[in-house]
Amino acid sequence: MKILAVDDDPIILELLGEFMALVGQHELTKAQSAHEAIDILRSTDAPRFDCFLFDIQMPGMDGVELTQTLRATKRFADVPILMLTAMAEKRYVDSAFAAGATDYITKPFEIAELTARIRSVEELIARRKARNGKVFAAQSVADQTNVIELFEPISIYDVDNVIEYLAMENYIAQLSRSALFGSTTIAFTVREIEAFHTRLSPFEFYSLISDVAEVISDTLQGNQFLMAYAGNGTFVCVTESGWRPDPVRLQDAVNLSLSRTELYDNSGQRLEPRVCAGEAIRLIWKSGDSVMEALATAHASAEAACVAFEKSKYNLWNMGQTA
Repeated sequence: MKILAVDDDPIILELLGEFMALVGQHELTKAQSAHEAIDILRSTDAPRFDCFLFDIQMPGMDGVELTQTLRATKRFADVPILMLTAMAEKRYVDSAFAAGATDYITKPFEIAELTARIRSVEELIARRKARNGKVFAAQSVADQTNVIELFEPISIYDVDNVIEYLAMENYIAQLSRSALFGSTTIAFTVREIEAFHTRLSPFEFYSLISDVAEVISDTLQGNQFLMAYAGNGTFVCVTESGWRPDPVRLQDAVNLSLSRTELYDNSGQRLEPRVCAGEAIRLIWKSGDSVMEALATAHASAEAACVAFEKSKYNLWNMGQTA
């Protein structure tokens, strides 16, 4: 991989250079400030970087601001960004992931840890290239078949507080028990998602998921949260600052907003997606695997709510009928 490392500490840049030489598989470019990094990226002979390593505290523009700047451009919207910083406080972790960081590594770091994170980035790049090729190549073919797997997490762009599912897992892994004290996880699943997936082209399906993400994000505005699309029509959210959402009220608010949003497929037929909210699970006193289990439980409860909703419709339809 071609990697750009940005840090105002020349010792860290030297260590990273030695690390890359030891691994022997990556090409490292160094910058000692965000502005120097931007100059490198704007140069006509700049390589196509596969990954960025950013420090947070730097003079002038810090690493979070640099992340926001790059994420605002189409060229760098998808490039994995690893924060490599001494800032371990939750407010820095929150701001980094909200800005678009993929992962977060605190200094001093172990070589084995950095190696594992870099390998994770390599796997992410490979999966993303295959997935994005399916989505956007489908726009130009006449016979548009559903080549996006229903259970695939999809990258969603330009929606506030929406991050990649891998980034969500990395974010949760960074939080200690004390940092999770006021956190809650809740999930939303699009009803009849299999029917949408079957009926729509890949790009139409991608657009539907993005539009629903935007509606949910807008509904949650005013609260501190991060959200990721986990696949199968399900969005997983982690709320902060002690806010524990009411699933029923939140579900109704999202669906009311969806009912007012005009969404159409390529033939001009209106799409009317609705969601079911799962259980709101507090993350207090959880850590490690138990936090991931809580995310999985929230995910499963939202999907179960959709199944229960469909069964209730069927039972109501058949009420009073005889065989």
